[in-house]
Amino acid sequence: MKEKNLPRRINFITLGCSKNLVDSEKIMGQFRAAGLNVVHEDKPERGDVVIINTCGFIHDAKEESVSTILEYSSEREAGNLSGLYVMGCLSQRYKQELQENIPEVDGFFGVNDHRQIIETLGVDYKKELIGERFLITPAHYAYLKVAEGCNHHCSFCAIPLIRGKHHSKPIEELINEAKALAGKGVKELILIAQDLTYYGLDLYKKRALANLLRELSKITQFRWIRLHYAYPAQFPFDVLEVMNEHPNICKYLDIPLQHISGDLLKSMRRGIGQNNTEELIHTIRRKVPGINLRTTFMVGYPGETEKDFNALKDFIQRMRFERMGVFAYSHEENTAAYQLEETVADEVKQARVDELMALQQQISAEINRNKTGTILPVVIDRREGEYLIGRTEVDSPEVDNEVLIKTSGHDEKIGEFVDVRITAASDFDLYGEFSQPGL
Repeated sequence: MKEKNLPRRINFITLGCSKNLVDSEKIMGQFRAAGLNVVHEDKPERGDVVIINTCGFIHDAKEESVSTILEYSSEREAGNLSGLYVMGCLSQRYKQELQENIPEVDGFFGVNDHRQIIETLGVDYKKELIGERFLITPAHYAYLKVAEGCNHHCSFCAIPLIRGKHHSKPIEELINEAKALAGKGVKELILIAQDLTYYGLDLYKKRALANLLRELSKITQFRWIRLHYAYPAQFPFDVLEVMNEHPNICKYLDIPLQHISGDLLKSMRRGIGQNNTEELIHTIRRKVPGINLRTTFMVGYPGETEKDFNALKDFIQRMRFERMGVFAYSHEENTAAYQLEETVADEVKQARVDELMALQQQISAEINRNKTGTILPVVIDRREGEYLIGRTEVDSPEVDNEVLIKTSGHDEKIGEFVDVRITAASDFDLYGEFSQPGL
């Protein structure tokens, strides 16, 4: 075979969500298998090839992606990089405009152009390596993307425009990928998709998330299996039965609700109204005692009145979600909501975000205080100064609460599960000590 001029080092920059992170890991796995030096978000070295995996979901994410591209395009123009490539959601959505305005970039690729990226850099794409990944996360946890795209038509969301229709991966393929991750030492598996609960409808003509979970739960190396991004409409309750049956499936569910106002939910095309939303939350909590729910709300959607916002505040106060995020509506071109007039000023949007997060801060503080004195299993993620930083079963990496354990020991215990006695609590974090002497 003719010798190829391969890059000396490839430096990946990943922006956006965990789904992007998995894409980066899979492409990096192909490069690593070819014997290349691959790093992730390392300090740039002269001669690097840089690949930026972008996000294009909302305005702030797009701004961050463009800013990052411009930063590295200056390095490329100065001759400090041997190549600069852009992939992912922003590149998929605005490829022509980016090509015209940032000519320093050597190539732009969409979300499904993995093979083209790999071959452009002189590496043979190997189909047999699909599922092989170079893990960016700490070695003890990893994300498993069970599907691509989305079949919902939420009025505010550009994801179907970017990633297309929902496409489930076969259970057998996912089990093989999960086993490979377990073989690398992964102990916590986090399932992700644009909508986990839609999984299987395209392949098996029925919702099959429960079946997938039963098979994954048999992989004994996984201490925790966690679910992210469930859609509330037509929620499959058999998933809750499996959660109760298998102790390694976390009593945790990320289920973005977006709002509670009936008029706004209808305009958002969410497929579920206020009463059914409330009934769903009550049913989930009744069927899985002790479950912790993470949700996300949007404020500032066109037509959101003070009455709508107050209804959302009241709902949050009554439901007392264990974990919650809030973001301001972003007016995205080519979405259905883009045809609506923006009626909420940016400063009002931000004030509403701040008000809801202040409310959640109070709720979180009360929930945390009630954990003082209890002993909880905790996985250790990292060390920061004199503290080991970990998480409980009801906390996902990056977005949820953490447990801080003060220790003078030199044994890092990174990736280990330990029992921790909670000694104090703050608004969003817990403090503790090892429950067994000598740990």
